[in-house]
Amino acid sequence: MIDEMKNDVVIKAEKLSLTFETNDGPVHALKDVDLTIKKGEFVSFIGPSGCGKTTFLRVLADLEQPTGGSVTVNGMTPREARLKRAYGFVFQAAGLYPWRTIAGNIKLPLEIMGVPRSEHDARVKEVLELVHLTGFENKFPWQLSGGMQQRASIARALSFHADILLMDEPFGALDEIVRDHLNEQLLELWARTNKTIGFVTHSIPEAAYLSTKIVVMSPRPGRVTEVIETTLPRERPLEIRETQEFLNLSNRIRDALRAGHDDA
Repeated sequence: MIDEMKNDVVIKAEKLSLTFETNDGPVHALKDVDLTIKKGEFVSFIGPSGCGKTTFLRVLADLEQPTGGSVTVNGMTPREARLKRAYGFVFQAAGLYPWRTIAGNIKLPLEIMGVPRSEHDARVKEVLELVHLTGFENKFPWQLSGGMQQRASIARALSFHADILLMDEPFGALDEIVRDHLNEQLLELWARTNKTIGFVTHSIPEAAYLSTKIVVMSPRPGRVTEVIETTLPRERPLEIRETQEFLNLSNRIRDALRAGHDDA
């Protein structure tokens, strides 16, 4: 049973710290972060600007190197996980190449990874269906709305079948109506794929609505001050946000953020 529980762990950080050396002196971005994420969890990271939410995701993606402690992804170092294509990363901006069609953008990581060209069209079709963009494969990014561009970015991150999806505030620049719609679609995608998702957000309602677990972080140096397990059912229509259970969860997140700020 213990071995099964170990095998269920996808991401594990122990006393993880990261200090940036700058001309103005050291900047302590992360300090003694302990966190375990299991397979299939949807984990949101929330905290004030500059608290290390994005930095933590970048460490997982081998884009930043920790200066203390340890972190594993699928039992490997972040570098080993990157080389094995263990995760897809969705940035705040869609980052699509304007001279490539949507299909061309989605195929880019497949080309880099050497996936046989005979598989490309089927992969594109599969992921466009997942993000509800079927029929837009021959459009260029500038022909799509901001929300559609982000969905195309998510499709690109899904194209090489990684089990982990890291998302750095992907809907932050979108208006509330589009954001609500994409939140619904993201939950649907998660239910269909059972991927493990790490999601950075500044929005309390978004964290409460999407997550199985909410990681609350303190102002710099970024520490995990509380990990909140959701009480909401896995299936969540938008209307669930009007229930007392949802309001209670949102208030608990808000209180944890306030307490973390007071203790900083």
